[in-house]
Amino acid sequence: MKARVFITLKTGVLDPQGKAIGHALNGLGFASVGEVRQGKVIDLELSGNDQAAAKEELKAMCEKLLANTVIEKYEIELK
Repeated sequence: MKARVFITLKTGVLDPQGKAIGHALNGLGFASVGEVRQGKVIDLELSGNDQAAAKEELKAMCEKLLANTVIEKYEIELK
């Protein structure tokens, strides 16, 4: 089973990298770009077929290592 975890900063947390990306895009002539928030995507391959168990295991991975839950939120997608 394949899983994808999307990790982004929580609303209200300053995102200097997002601001830099937005500023650079505006400087390159992409005037339609407003606020930019950056994050990360982690792809994992898991053994087994139980989606409920996989989701619980992925939540534990996020809470313990993959995401800094003080300032980041995460979303899990199973394929």
